[in-house]
Amino acid sequence: MNASYASVVAPRTVRIERLLPGPIERVWSYLTESELRGRWLASGDMQLREGGEVEHVFRNSELTQNDQPPPAKYAQHANESRLHGKILACEPPRLLAYTWGDKTGASEVRFELNAEGSEVRLVLTHSQLPDRQQMLSVAGGWHTHLGILADRLAGREPAGFWATLVELEKEYQQRIPAEA
Repeated sequence: MNASYASVVAPRTVRIERLLPGPIERVWSYLTESELRGRWLASGDMQLREGGEVEHVFRNSELTQNDQPPPAKYAQHANESRLHGKILACEPPRLLAYTWGDKTGASEVRFELNAEGSEVRLVLTHSQLPDRQQMLSVAGGWHTHLGILADRLAGREPAGFWATLVELEKEYQQRIPAEA
């Protein structure tokens, strides 16, 4: 498990960084191409232009081997769940931002990529989260998903998604202050 934890960087906003195997174009393809994104987060079409549609088709129980069942609070996500959004910014291969949901008041996710030699620094910022419970869920979820991405890019088999998420959410209960 990667020890690079998400941090609260503004009200209702968490940020997490990862140094990933490059090159930058490869990491970009894992963010934007349905088949590759489906190996670590969610598949689905993405119209790579400002105002374009984003679809995430989550199958978290299929992301990893040797996992445990989802905890009760995520039982509705045991199989397939979907999320739609709109592209807010798209500057290949360095910046991708979109709404996390298509309702009024949806949160926003922003991926920034910077080449550092043969590696790529990914900075993910998830903002406009409604409350601390969502911050805990988002921090643990992104930490888990980005760990899977790092493993996939490095050619390693990732740890179980649900087992990892359960442990990380416990840690984030301690790391994210109640007043965040």
